[in-house]
Amino acid sequence: MAEAIQTVFWSSSIRSSTSPPSLPSRLSPNLNFNFYSSQNRRRLNSSSIIATGRFSPTTILCEAVGLEAPAATDQTETKLRKKNVYEVENLTTWLLKKEQSGNIDPELTIVLSSISLACKQIASLLQRSSIVNLTGAHGTINIQGEDQKKLDVISNELFCKCLRTSGRTGIIASEEEDTPVAVEETNSGNYIVVFDPIDGSANIDIALTTGSIFGIYGPDEVCLVDKDDDLPLDESKQKCIVSVCQPGSNLLAAGYCLYSSSVIFTLSIGNGVYAFQLDPSYGEFVLTHEDIKIPKSGKIYSFNEGNYDLWDDNLKAYLDHLRKPGPNGKPYSGRYIGCLVGEIHRMLLYGGIYGNPKNINMKSGNLRLLYECAPMSYLVEQAGGKATDGVQRILDIKPEQIHQRTPIFIGSPDEIDKLEKYLASE
Repeated sequence: MAEAIQTVFWSSSIRSSTSPPSLPSRLSPNLNFNFYSSQNRRRLNSSSIIATGRFSPTTILCEAVGLEAPAATDQTETKLRKKNVYEVENLTTWLLKKEQSGNIDPELTIVLSSISLACKQIASLLQRSSIVNLTGAHGTINIQGEDQKKLDVISNELFCKCLRTSGRTGIIASEEEDTPVAVEETNSGNYIVVFDPIDGSANIDIALTTGSIFGIYGPDEVCLVDKDDDLPLDESKQKCIVSVCQPGSNLLAAGYCLYSSSVIFTLSIGNGVYAFQLDPSYGEFVLTHEDIKIPKSGKIYSFNEGNYDLWDDNLKAYLDHLRKPGPNGKPYSGRYIGCLVGEIHRMLLYGGIYGNPKNINMKSGNLRLLYECAPMSYLVEQAGGKATDGVQRILDIKPEQIHQRTPIFIGSPDEIDKLEKYLASE
């Protein structure tokens, strides 16, 4: 910092009082200069000049720049650090910052960027689905025995294409594929990506909430699986499937994209949960929610109560408890969207509990462990919540099959603790 320089003054006599004098354009050696310390300088009184047309005998011509700035206080530092209200951070920038800080490697950054691109394309198709005749059934049935919608098939192709062309994905496992598919060797990477391209596809034709779910596992041996081959899998292909079937605790990243009144891309890379909203004005996901923390409790429960009579008696007792008025005179509110992504998104922000339990007809539950329950449980735990199948933590379950199903209860920690007490009662 430059040292303080004394202020330069000059003395001059103003003979005419009818008009203000013209100031010299540059310093002249003929002027009589006086030097004063900055503590004793007198500033020019502009009002007196206008009134009298005269300058004070001693007035300031200029002050030297480079004076030492006052020491910054905590308050001024806070103001400097304060984010501009018009400043936005998009997903790409956020990922690059995480890469630079060592939280993720460049390969994972590319995989996540390719997934976000697939989500943008799916969002665009969903918004125009009725216009371009993409509603209705595709006429095929997936491995789960479910009728596929047209957008189920198209969205799966979009996800696979984006992941293949990223050059960083080795194995892809999708709800719409019978077996894991290995990327061709020329475009192959090491990451294993599991996903449900369209969650809640029954909502497409009536323009309700849908979403995409994904999870990313670490590098493993790359292998090739021919999904059109009806012969028994050889040892290498079996090894490939085993590498995909990892517990959720092994996830490196997981997230979902919500397609509703807004398109929200929610992500965790192991250090909190962050949400980005798609800005249609320039086609970028913009950070809107930083380090989301789920409320410890909530007043919303989400169960498909049409199956109430098929459930365990302990679970029925728990739901009966929720329906009774609490200390504030109000019961819990029941909400059910029919889309896991929508349920989890609401829960992350408002708290509560979501349940998809086993029943008499579905002994193993309804949702898939690998690409639905595990990624969502990972997200909720990163936000401070809990997820269980009623007996053990979801992330501790090691899948034995690609499309293995599981019961799930997920949400605010206090609500899950209360549920577990009911389920454990004799």
